[in-house]
Amino acid sequence: MDEQDQNLRLVDPHAAPPDAEAGSDEIVLDITLRPQHLGDFVGQEQIKQNLTISIQAAKKRNEPLEHILLYGNPGLGKTTLAHIIAKEMGASIKVTSGPALEKVGDLAAILSNLQEGEVLFIDEIHRLNKIIEEVMYPALEDYSLDIVLGKGPAARTIRMPLNHFTLIGATTKLSLISGPLRDRFGHTFHLNFYEQADIEKIIKRNAAILSMEIDAESIGLISSRARRTPRIANRLLKRVRDVAEVEANGVVSKAVTSRALAMLGIDELGLDDVDRRLLSALIEKFSGGPVGLNTLAASIGEEMDTLETIYEPFLLQIGFLERTPRGRKATTIAYQHLGFDAPKIQTLL
Repeated sequence: MDEQDQNLRLVDPHAAPPDAEAGSDEIVLDITLRPQHLGDFVGQEQIKQNLTISIQAAKKRNEPLEHILLYGNPGLGKTTLAHIIAKEMGASIKVTSGPALEKVGDLAAILSNLQEGEVLFIDEIHRLNKIIEEVMYPALEDYSLDIVLGKGPAARTIRMPLNHFTLIGATTKLSLISGPLRDRFGHTFHLNFYEQADIEKIIKRNAAILSMEIDAESIGLISSRARRTPRIANRLLKRVRDVAEVEANGVVSKAVTSRALAMLGIDELGLDDVDRRLLSALIEKFSGGPVGLNTLAASIGEEMDTLETIYEPFLLQIGFLERTPRGRKATTIAYQHLGFDAPKIQTLL
């Protein structure tokens, strides 16, 4: 396999998932659970409404979609949406990521091989090399690629036309994408955390796909601990299925679900061991804060980016953590949830 093949994966929307041949059951299962059409995608109603209009308009004009930027926390469906968009447009999708594009030649090879109307999906687009990013500007705006031939005084630039294509970029950190690149996307969509009712619909749908016997109580229990994130809901559903197959002949009940979640160390609010260690360290070692994220990460042996991207957003959403100019602080309800005495509020007389 050459370098370009390592950086790029071509997905035919009408073919079986390529990972199915790779023998990885977990990856195949994830792809199977992903919805294939916008109508099957649960939640994010405003995004779906805008995408439906844009897709229908583009197909009527027989044009590719404008470039799309999707941003939000991990596990909310950015990759799934990208594949759905390609399928709704009847186009194949080529998949790569920002860190995989190391040289300008990598990008040039991909762009020059795109067919008319194809979709290029770049995950973690905020990690693109700045030089590669600048090469993308004319490709996104004018569908052309500027190539420099030669060096020094004899160097000259030629412009190579490209087929019209749609770029879909996905990122968890919109602020790290430069303004000029961000401005070249026709659509920018923010994926929000899901409501519990939507998570329940996702679990019910995927349980049916997995041929699971599951009751409404178990669905509600899993959804309440899924941190409002479909990826986590699917992971919990699969772990509950494992326990049910081993201990209850495959039948999922509330008791089986509770046991599976207890084995995973997930409490009634969806907090896991890392969440509790983070909050406990904040309360016990730093008197509830404020403390810098770097110091907090070092105190529990976790990467700062992991805490900031994976754990902090949910703790902020449920009101357990507070961001201040001086650092992170634990809130009163975090003290109560972990069984600590809340700090007394000092008042000026």
